[in-house]
Amino acid sequence: MAFGKTTHIFFLLISAWIWLSSVTCLAELHHFQHQVKPDGSLSFLVVGDWGRKGLYNQSKVAYQMGLVGEKLDIDFVISTGDNFYENGLTGVDDPAFNESFSTIYTAPSLNKQWYSVLGNHDYRGDVEAQLSDILRQLDERWLCLRSFILEAGFVEFFFVDTTPFVDKYFTDPGDETYDWKGVSPREQYLSNLLKDLDVELKKSKATWKIVVGHHTIKSKGPHGVTQELVQQLEPILEANGVDMYINGHDHCLEHIIDSNSQIQYLTSGGGSKAWKNEIHDWDPEELKLYYDGQGFMSMQMNQEKAHIVFYDVFGKVLHTWNISKDMQSFPRQDDEYTKRLRKLRISTSR
Repeated sequence: MAFGKTTHIFFLLISAWIWLSSVTCLAELHHFQHQVKPDGSLSFLVVGDWGRKGLYNQSKVAYQMGLVGEKLDIDFVISTGDNFYENGLTGVDDPAFNESFSTIYTAPSLNKQWYSVLGNHDYRGDVEAQLSDILRQLDERWLCLRSFILEAGFVEFFFVDTTPFVDKYFTDPGDETYDWKGVSPREQYLSNLLKDLDVELKKSKATWKIVVGHHTIKSKGPHGVTQELVQQLEPILEANGVDMYINGHDHCLEHIIDSNSQIQYLTSGGGSKAWKNEIHDWDPEELKLYYDGQGFMSMQMNQEKAHIVFYDVFGKVLHTWNISKDMQSFPRQDDEYTKRLRKLRISTSR
């Protein structure tokens, strides 16, 4: 699956950057760029919690992704983590990379760049294998880093490594073993990450700011609220005018709008095994969708508006949501809400 000479040069340039990211907790967030369409629009798919060698309907979800990807002429795919079950990759030669990724997402429309973050299951294997340029040589679509920034014209995506935030993986891992190379010392790693994210969000001039992580911040699903992210990450999102937080971890499809900040919390974790039927109570005024099943999400956007669609494993549309950005919104101030809110006109159809 070749993208041509430009892609080869792209991967050669980022190889050294990613190696540095994997060996030090002091690295700054790397920036990548993706061109928008000539008409100024962008479209992409989001899928998470998928890597099961085609089982648990992974192949069926992938098939529907291919159909929707062709219809929307997508520019790229975002993976919200837990890329390889149950315990990540054993190394760069692990056949699971081919069996769960390259031979599953074969539709021509999915032959685009994949931007991926790590999930907690990925941390149970060889993390540096997923970050390695060797995998990108095997399949040039693959790009996975701990944390990074993707600039795409009017929108910036801030990919955040959320697994090291969760205390229980360190204090009560049970029988699981986690690969913390590149993370230790943990306190310094998290402090640097939060500081760098805050700085980059403040510097951003993008019309839209979207943060992507694996773990939930707000969810009605089995994992529910991740308190460590509520305490450490959410305040940074709110203080910097972030429009959306996209995640996986809960194996469901979900849309919550925070009634105070108006941040859109979008869960796309239905890439394979789902149907846990464990739910928590949530304010019905905030909860716009909860689907306890398999599927994925699409987004089409330009500088003025975003159109979000959730699909089930059969390609059926479960939920749509439209957001219009008020381009005449007042400048951000340093007081409470005005520094993080733009005027949003929100409409929905179900």
